[in-house]
Amino acid sequence: MSSASYFASPFAPLARYRATLDEMRPSIGAHARTTRTMAPVVLNDVVKKTCAGCHSDQRKMGNFSLQSFDLATVGATSPIIAEKMIGKLRTGMMPPPGRPRPAGDTLDVLTETLERQMDAIAVRKPDVGRRSFQRLNRAEYERAVKDLLTVSVNAESWLPLDTKSANFDNIADVQIPSATVLESYLDAANAISRLAIGDAKASVSTTTFKVSRLANQNGHEGDAPIGTRGGGAATHYFPADGAYVFSVSLHSTPIGQLVGGNAPFDEKIEISVDGERVALLDIDRGMHESEPNGLDLKTVPITVKAGPRVVAAAYVRTFEGPVEDLMTPIGNSLPDTQIGIQDAITIQGHMKLFTVTGPFNPTGVSDTPSRRRIFSCRPLSAAEQRPCAERIVNRIGSQAYRRPLTVSDRKAIMSFYDEEAKSGGFESGVRGAVEAILASPYFVFRADEVAVTAKPGSKVAVSSTDLASRLSFFLWGTLPDSTLTSVAQRGLLTDTTVLIAQTKRMLADPRADALSTRFAAQWLRLQDIEKVHPDPLLYPAFNLQLAKNMQKETELFVASLVRENRSLLDLYTADYTYVNEDLARHYGMTDVVGTDFRRVTYTDKNRVGILGHGGVLLLTSQGNRTSPVLRGKWVMEVLMGSPPPPPPPNVPDLEVTGASKEGRMLTTRERMEEHRANASCRSCHQFIDPIGLALDNFDVIGQWRIKENNMPLDTRGDYYDGTKITGPRELQQVLLKRPVPLVRTFVTNLMAYAVGRRVEYSDGPAIRKIEASVRTKNYRIQDVVLGVVKSDAFRMRMVPVAQAALPASGASVGQSR
Repeated sequence: MSSASYFASPFAPLARYRATLDEMRPSIGAHARTTRTMAPVVLNDVVKKTCAGCHSDQRKMGNFSLQSFDLATVGATSPIIAEKMIGKLRTGMMPPPGRPRPAGDTLDVLTETLERQMDAIAVRKPDVGRRSFQRLNRAEYERAVKDLLTVSVNAESWLPLDTKSANFDNIADVQIPSATVLESYLDAANAISRLAIGDAKASVSTTTFKVSRLANQNGHEGDAPIGTRGGGAATHYFPADGAYVFSVSLHSTPIGQLVGGNAPFDEKIEISVDGERVALLDIDRGMHESEPNGLDLKTVPITVKAGPRVVAAAYVRTFEGPVEDLMTPIGNSLPDTQIGIQDAITIQGHMKLFTVTGPFNPTGVSDTPSRRRIFSCRPLSAAEQRPCAERIVNRIGSQAYRRPLTVSDRKAIMSFYDEEAKSGGFESGVRGAVEAILASPYFVFRADEVAVTAKPGSKVAVSSTDLASRLSFFLWGTLPDSTLTSVAQRGLLTDTTVLIAQTKRMLADPRADALSTRFAAQWLRLQDIEKVHPDPLLYPAFNLQLAKNMQKETELFVASLVRENRSLLDLYTADYTYVNEDLARHYGMTDVVGTDFRRVTYTDKNRVGILGHGGVLLLTSQGNRTSPVLRGKWVMEVLMGSPPPPPPPNVPDLEVTGASKEGRMLTTRERMEEHRANASCRSCHQFIDPIGLALDNFDVIGQWRIKENNMPLDTRGDYYDGTKITGPRELQQVLLKRPVPLVRTFVTNLMAYAVGRRVEYSDGPAIRKIEASVRTKNYRIQDVVLGVVKSDAFRMRMVPVAQAALPASGASVGQSR
């Protein structure tokens, strides 16, 4: 499976651009309807007087110097510095507060002049970036297997944690195919092929499903039967028809007793398969960890048919419940109830995990969705077996490889069929072939084929089939469908009109939710929600399900922007969101009932766009208090694309600042002011703190408050442009005064995700071109997506200077191209 011999590093030394101001041609991404100009000598003088004081050879603020700045040559000799200047000037962050600023629109003219120069260089010497091969990450692997075999898997069971670069998990430069990684794909292929086809000779094994400590054990688990509470549910693949044993483990108190053992009523646990009760377990309130079975309960062997089935272990709900006479409301997660282990509060039992063990005495394999997908033909005689297997291989293999199979491809895969069929028969042979397909580098890796005649260092168009793969993984996070494949194989996808039509078709498909659950979730850092654990003493209403609801709220919101082709700026201005009953109650909304999410209008005038989403407010908090620093940094980095530099060495963190003074608890603002008294901290915090303080009325879990530590909150601040802001509404308004950097930041992140590589300074002209093209269309998101898809960065590639030979299509399974 080694790919080292087939992939050469695509990164070549950066070219040195040489151009002068008088050679510039009209910008490919002009930003103004009319061109504003000033004499280069005037703008040079502005830079030296305004910027070179801090960005001198001695001080090098921001790690670069402008002491020798020359507008006529900066784009050619220092393109990275030119792009940095454009970014800072567009956000209005430079010069910093308190420093002299040139009069009038001088800085705007300087910005536009730099942009025209960089854009003109890009026209003369285009650079579409360099990307090595990609491999399927966990999420892509799961979606691809689901499309291919109708099998839902958890790739975490086999594949290592995805390494992130530029905050995304699909960036090629960190997807190194080590021996361990390749071995994990082999293990996955073996296991998934057996799950998909079933295994009448499966050996006994145990699968464990853990229940989070933060899970609400008083609420209904979505996939469990009605009339139950807590516990857990999961889809489990039963490999064969046979007997299985189900067991549960319950949580204990610190002294080994059963959590909830002091309840004045007996409890039962219901085991169900696909919603049908198969066992009922009685809980002995006197159970103790010291007993032989500890706090474990298990069923007798129960017959279950093969295939994917929803297994649930949940408490039977009783009319009795916890007496919350000292603490209300309570989230009924384990940390919450441990607070209340005392006589005054009655709590209920909590499940730690449940397991499925089997099969015992397997009797065969029943029909399943995956078997129906795989066995598109059934041989009636021994002579029909191999031809039938070839048809199955050709269909599944072509979809998995994202191109038609060659004669060599089929020969390689069928060799695995022949080997397995000798000892196990037709179905065993097909399983071996499916395993070979899933283990093939043509499935696992995504690499653009380059003609051997292509000139190293040249820019070439991506082939129609490779473009289909790029498009599908960008918009859907999975394999191309039959329609896209058909268009690609006829060589039509390289036509811009066809490409646009296919993109629009795919955006209308439900699978385009990948742009919200995959792209937006990573761009907005929603995965960090699970890293914050609010203190249960301070936030007893918080539980795991609430955190999941918060993440789903933002994902559904972004999905609606894409589906309805709304303006990107609705991220900041929307007066609506998506909630279910629990989240609505958390926000103080009424008239929302049930677990399903629906679109509602904000009833709280302080909530607006994603700045009012509980998930964003949670992920930018500490467990026991809000963090204006984290919130301000998040806005600057994620939304504005201008992250503050890391703190200087030997400067104490804000957490070290005393929490109290003269016997009085300090507010977060007071602690920040003490921290900012350090001159080395002030230069960055003057940008960060006002932004974060504007959101400080929202507590750790996103609920509105007006006091902290019994002191009135003071959220007043001066935005770096001098605008006074006191809350989320004012923050929204001041951000929208400069929409260009907000849109460019979105385009930058979308492009990185789409092309699977880090965005470099040389991508600046393309990003500006996309932003300019959608400005007159009110920045509608589908138009932004189309702009990325039509860009050279997406449709072209650079031929590596040292291009290793690629194996021909159909090289034997186990090789990589």
